[in-house]
Amino acid sequence: MYFAALLARTEDGWEASDTELDDVETLSDLADLAREASPDEDTVLVLIEQEDAWFGVVRIDGEEDPRIYVSDAAAAARSSYGEILLTDELLGREPGDDDATDLDSLDLDGTEDGEDEDDDDAEDGGSAEAVPHGPVGDVEILDDLGVGEKELKSLSADALTEIAESLGASEVLETVR
Repeated sequence: MYFAALLARTEDGWEASDTELDDVETLSDLADLAREASPDEDTVLVLIEQEDAWFGVVRIDGEEDPRIYVSDAAAAARSSYGEILLTDELLGREPGDDDATDLDSLDLDGTEDGEDEDDDDAEDGGSAEAVPHGPVGDVEILDDLGVGEKELKSLSADALTEIAESLGASEVLETVR
C-alpha cells in the first residue's frame, strides 16, 4: 500500500494535501504537480512511502531542480512510484547508459558460442550495480528544516510521520492520511 502527500511551506506554516500519483509518469510530472501546490514558489515536499518497504522525499524549491532522497533504492525500483524517483542522475548513471550496457554485453565477434551465458551474467551484474540496496540521493535534503543526514538515514517504518513531526507538520499530515 502506498501513501503520497504534498507538504507546502507557506507564510502560515505547512499545508498538506494528499495526492494521486496515477497520472504521474516522470519526475518532471511530479515536480509540476508539486509546484502547483505552492503558487508563491515556496518549498514543497512530496512524501511517498510504500508500507514497511521504502520511503522517498522530493523537495521542490521554486523553479530549481527537484532534490530527491530514497531510503532503499532496490525496494523502490520494484515499485512504479519508486521508478519515477530513481533517475539515471540519482543512480549515478549517464542518461541512456542502459543501452550502452546492453551493447557492451553483446558478443559481436560473429560466433554464437557462450552468448547466452555471457548475456545472463551481464544482465545479472548490471542490474545489481544499477540499483543499490540502501539509501540514495540527497541526504542533506531536509538539513535546513531540522532533519539531518544521520536522522534521515535512521528512519524506518513510520518515516513520514517522524519527518512531519520534525517539521512541525504532523497534524496537517495526519489530516490527509
